[in-house]
Amino acid sequence: MNSAQFAFPLLHNTIGIMTPFLLAALGGLFTELGGMLNIALEGLILIGAFFSVVFAAFTGSLFLGVLLGIAVTMIIAWIFGAISIYLKANVFISGLATNLLASGLTVVLAFQFFGNKGVILFQDLPKLPKFTIAALQRVPLLGDIFLGHSVFVYLSWVAVLLAYVVIYRTPFGYRLRGTGIDQKAIRALGLNPQRYQIAGILISGFTCGLAGALLTLQLGAFVPNISAGRGWIALVAIYLGNKKPLGILIASFVFGLAESVSNYAQGAINVPADFILAFPYLITVAAMILFSIWQHRKSVV
Repeated sequence: MNSAQFAFPLLHNTIGIMTPFLLAALGGLFTELGGMLNIALEGLILIGAFFSVVFAAFTGSLFLGVLLGIAVTMIIAWIFGAISIYLKANVFISGLATNLLASGLTVVLAFQFFGNKGVILFQDLPKLPKFTIAALQRVPLLGDIFLGHSVFVYLSWVAVLLAYVVIYRTPFGYRLRGTGIDQKAIRALGLNPQRYQIAGILISGFTCGLAGALLTLQLGAFVPNISAGRGWIALVAIYLGNKKPLGILIASFVFGLAESVSNYAQGAINVPADFILAFPYLITVAAMILFSIWQHRKSVV
């Protein structure tokens, strides 16, 4: 196998793998810019994953499944935000509680609905369509890497552009960033900073709902804790991407590439399987350490 035959499938898979990271991180960016650390991303992805596939199976419609899954995820996100902002609960505790709630609730509901606490297969679930253009499919690089993905992948790219426009080119974006910098100044303008924080949390619920829907709908099944740390990695991507949409895109690609490499490495090299499976998380830890060192040196200079 030549380098192109290996690299093209690797990069193609990377683009698909990075999408949940990218979507969740973009939503988390809005809460971060509003002055809140959203550690509930993991639980919100899991909620979106469960309810999207369940509603899609019940209704027979992928669109309705995703729409209702996002709605439930946004409701959970609003509850998390209301507890943290209006009731003044510690955001770390309420975030962890959201993650634990999602983990337990999905298992309980899975047992109630399907009598199964393990993997739930949906045999008659509509297939997630893939976007292809026949005329471009044979174009080198373009057809091999950027075509043939689900619509969620291309939506995530649009989301990067929309995030940039909203954050840097709209009054809402200016006020959201102002909320994260100085809430007193926002209040002096006659605005309510809590509304912008709640809006940021709802946006994170929307994008995490999309991320979760992608995980289960492309698999055609629900696996307990299918989010598998993606929310935590997305949180790291926000900081590694310097809290900017383009930076988050690059950071998500790095994490997606790490997971894609680990998938290809299984069975291909003589390394313990546990180490290979842990490789994406090791990359995450290493990236966070390097980022912290860079931030420290930057502050010293």
